Amino acid sequence: MGTLAKARNVDLTELLTVASFDMGAEGGLKVDAAVVSRLAKVPDGARTLERRGYDGCWTAEVSHDPFLPLTLAAEHTSTIELGTSIAVAFARNPMTMAQIGWDLQDYSRGRFILGLGSQIKPHIEKRFSMPWSKPVARMHEFVLAMREIWSCWREDTPLQFEGEFYTHKLMTPMFVPPPHPHGDPKVFVAAVGDRMTEMCGEVADGLLAHAFSTQRYVREVTLPTLSRGLERAGRLRGDVEVSSPLFVVTGRDEAEVRAAAAPTRKQIAFYASTPAYRKVLELHGWGDLQTELHRLSREGDWDTMGSLIDDTMLDEFAVVAPVDELVKKIRTRCQGLIDRILVGFPPTIDEATVVSLVSDLRSGA
Repeated sequence: MGTLAKARNVDLTELLTVASFDMGAEGGLKVDAAVVSRLAKVPDGARTLERRGYDGCWTAEVSHDPFLPLTLAAEHTSTIELGTSIAVAFARNPMTMAQIGWDLQDYSRGRFILGLGSQIKPHIEKRFSMPWSKPVARMHEFVLAMREIWSCWREDTPLQFEGEFYTHKLMTPMFVPPPHPHGDPKVFVAAVGDRMTEMCGEVADGLLAHAFSTQRYVREVTLPTLSRGLERAGRLRGDVEVSSPLFVVTGRDEAEVRAAAAPTRKQIAFYASTPAYRKVLELHGWGDLQTELHRLSREGDWDTMGSLIDDTMLDEFAVVAPVDELVKKIRTRCQGLIDRILVGFPPTIDEATVVSLVSDLRSGA
């Protein structure tokens, strides 16, 4: 992972910096950011995010555990929401995940969001040494099993869950955690394919979409697919928050914007080289580019790959704007489509400007 990230000129910590929008009836936004996962840095990082006015901070399961940092973040903050984007579900089981979710929800006083992802078969089988099969059905059952466990603890009812993948039918008093008044954590699920997206509509509180999406793809593919799951479960669109990472190319002047575009082109090219994301390109008539990018990726020619992402493609996959136009352009891109978006602010933007951006996004200015 480290070698690949360096080859792509990607700073994983920077990529995790996020902003999240919750577009309510009055157009209000929530703005989130990531906390660095190295434990020694978490307290200061979480306090900084809260001081800057962010609504929430997130961790990811990359080279560190995603939950331990949130325990420290909960201890050193009082209002900011805490979430995983994502924790690998199939590296664990519903009981262990239910325990973690219960304890973090309690310790954070109701501020925890459990974001789950399936990962892919080689990682589950060869890195985590866990079983892999039918990922959509397994994730669906995983979420239902967790909620059944939480219900058992909360309502003091017998535990009776028996599915195709998970069975939980034993819960004696000594293993029941103390009650708390904060309710169950929200459960978000990462979805790329149509079937996982539909499943989110059926059982999840939120959908974590992939960064490699365009406004048109979200409008014409993601939301209609989510709606099929919602309809099947008798739920409404407002029952599921759609969260989507967003590439942002910005700076204080034209030179900084141009410089910021180069690594973003490489990141977009990396995703575009992956066969699983070809359908996004095909929607825009760029399917043949995926074949060429895939060939170049096998040769490790990352610089050439980035050069193939022209300005038209960059504008489709990223918000490109100077800092003073950023808020307006982000809102225009996402209004009516995305409830929460994940967006990184480059380190060249000073703290006062970040505070102003966060405030303007939250107020809808």
